[in-house]
Amino acid sequence: MPPRRSNKPPPAGYDIIEPVLEALENELRDKVKESNVNKRNTESIWPVHQINWQRTRYVYDMYYTYHRISKQVYDYCIKHKLIDAGLIAKWKKPGYERLCSTYVINPANYKFGTTSICRVPMKDRPENARDAQDPTTGCLGCASGKDAGPRNIFGNKYGQNLAAVQIAREKRREATEEKKKKMMMMRKREQEQEGENNSNDHGEEEQEDERGRGQNNAQQYKDDGESETDDEEETDDEDDDDEDDFGPSPAAGVWAGSRKLEAESEVIAQVAVDGGGGEEEEDTGNGNRPLKKLRAD
Repeated sequence: MPPRRSNKPPPAGYDIIEPVLEALENELRDKVKESNVNKRNTESIWPVHQINWQRTRYVYDMYYTYHRISKQVYDYCIKHKLIDAGLIAKWKKPGYERLCSTYVINPANYKFGTTSICRVPMKDRPENARDAQDPTTGCLGCASGKDAGPRNIFGNKYGQNLAAVQIAREKRREATEEKKKKMMMMRKREQEQEGENNSNDHGEEEQEDERGRGQNNAQQYKDDGESETDDEEETDDEDDDDEDDFGPSPAAGVWAGSRKLEAESEVIAQVAVDGGGGEEEEDTGNGNRPLKKLRAD
């Protein structure tokens, strides 16, 4: 669990990652307090390793991959032990880009001086070991390379790439706001056109009987009002559907609560790993970047 910060205020830009770090810290605290009934002895500490991985990966990606935080914020997190510096050091080495924990590569922790089963690529495992998990971390497979392991190395919400989830939410929120602006502009143009039409109709009807003109206008305004109300209700329903799990405070918290968002975040993460979308540009203000994350077979 990360220690409490000192009285010295964090650097500017820390507020970008602070909500996620606090949510993960609270999640870890709740998991530690949970009962261990019907759990194996090692299974009870899975959340400790998994949340440590997720928290560290989140800050690592926000700095190196998406350039959303400064080097001062990154160094602050390392200095105050909010993230695992030892795990990040391993991620920068070829073959360890997806490592779940430094525990699984220590031969002293396993029989016969080997490493964990999660370090063996899926294609090299026997059929009866394809679904094997590391008994200490619960990792399904963190080997590097194409098809070496599942995208979500833990198979639960702690294996999600929270940096990619946050980027996906931001993009979706921007698209929703842009859609609302376009809708408002369309409504404004329709109202202006309707006002011009009403003015023209009013000039032509001045020659008609006053009573008949009043009845016609009253009926026209009534119909227009009902139509506008119906359009607004339909638009609100559509906006609610679009904003589901994409808002700043989704029901799922910091994790992706829908398969759609999780799929979008996986695409964003894969594009960043493959070097698409300009993510492989040199970092001029955030320090040195690590090597490419996945090895090609």
